[in-house]
Amino acid sequence: MIIDGMDLAWCPGCGNFAIRGIIKAVIEELDLDKNKIVFVSGIGQAAKMPQYLDYSFFNGLHGRAIPAALAIKASNPGLIVFAEGGDGDMYGEGGNHFIHNIRRNPDIIHIVHNNMVYGLTKGQASPTSQTGFVTPVQTNGVTTSPFDPIAVAISLGASFAARAFAPDRKEAVKIIKEAVNHKGYSLVDMLHTCVSFNKINTNSWFKENTFYVGKEHDVYDQNAAFSVCTNNKKLPLGVIFKKERKTYEQQLDIYKEDKRALYEREYIGDRLYNDIKQVMK
Repeated sequence: MIIDGMDLAWCPGCGNFAIRGIIKAVIEELDLDKNKIVFVSGIGQAAKMPQYLDYSFFNGLHGRAIPAALAIKASNPGLIVFAEGGDGDMYGEGGNHFIHNIRRNPDIIHIVHNNMVYGLTKGQASPTSQTGFVTPVQTNGVTTSPFDPIAVAISLGASFAARAFAPDRKEAVKIIKEAVNHKGYSLVDMLHTCVSFNKINTNSWFKENTFYVGKEHDVYDQNAAFSVCTNNKKLPLGVIFKKERKTYEQQLDIYKEDKRALYEREYIGDRLYNDIKQVMK
């Protein structure tokens, strides 16, 4: 499908188109400096997103977007870093990185396209697939319970955990804008459809099986936030949990006295070389 002069390799009707529009709207409305934005992704249909945006990006290995994003942010804290990919990429292959990224709390925005199926590899069950979901591989239906990334993030004390629904553009933009403005790791689990390989979790299904947390919800109450995830049959939407924590960059010794990005500093090899030349004179 040709959009903005580009041939986008997504199926017509794919939820990734809506997410692309949401991300562009967030960046425009926040008036973010284009030269400071970096997108990092792994492998998959969702991970193609950075290739369809006009910003710097790093496209890495399957499940390995988060460590690359953390490294980029740690070496240059002035950048606005997005880690982007699908539910299989981020919660399956990248599940280990997902968990330990929460512990480290780098100041990155983590957007996960959650369509509850592997799309690029033609419809296998993903970590978030519902129990009973039938696929060409799970021919008798998925027997395991779906992975709940929001509950996991809250249990580990993530500094920001939210869920959005791609067709609800206004609310999705609002949620991601809040994630961008938050200092620390910001997870946005973005629900959307896979029109080719998931005929169960359609837009209608998501509307019937989600709800927005109310204004009375205390996002800083960890127990209440966890309860919202575990005590409801439906999936909660909105900003569900926030916690003030030092970011990974704030904890690094290299920035305690010198706030400059690493590339702005004198290369130690050059300094040693000059010192040796002085000694040899």
